[in-house]
Amino acid sequence: MSNIAYFPKPHIDQRPGKRERTKTANRQAILDAAREVFGELGYDAATVRDIIRRTGLASGTFYNYYKSKEEVFDALADDGARRFRPLLRAESEKAVDFPSFLRGAMLAYFDFLAKEQESWRTDRSVGEPIPHARSTPELAAVFDEVREAFARVLAHDNAPPVDLDYLTSACIAIARELGDKMLERRPVDTAAAADFAVKLILGGVPALPKL
Repeated sequence: MSNIAYFPKPHIDQRPGKRERTKTANRQAILDAAREVFGELGYDAATVRDIIRRTGLASGTFYNYYKSKEEVFDALADDGARRFRPLLRAESEKAVDFPSFLRGAMLAYFDFLAKEQESWRTDRSVGEPIPHARSTPELAAVFDEVREAFARVLAHDNAPPVDLDYLTSACIAIARELGDKMLERRPVDTAAAADFAVKLILGGVPALPKL
């Protein structure tokens, strides 16, 4: 038997420290407050002061994380894109061709948008413009996810080469603008919005449902 004593490895606490937990909690409090304030007052009317009052944090604490309401809005968009990506990936994994991925992705996006509205933009006035976030890492990741899915399903379809950057940009723009208009309508009909988007992209104006 070996005479070398066995000393177990010391336990290393992998949990974040108190300071990191506080920073995470403060950041989440700001985003939650901003979501409520933007929903109640509208983006244009809301101010940083409104958001700070809702958090209960000191103004200096707010400015440790964000410099403006534009930065907060971008952070909210980034958070939404991060949560949407797994849904998009699931549609990509089960799609067998371009139309099936397009339909699944559009419906997933519009459903996600409608659910987000329930906790955020429920009080937005009809016709009030919805601001769009600037490019963020998560939004860029969504673009890449869509582009890669398009490349895969189009290769599966033996489709002729297309400009994937333009195709991805066009489809995302259509989804975004139709989503904004969809949220103005009552009731919110995600299936109709997805059907319109898919028919427009696949068949052009002649393929659209007649009024």
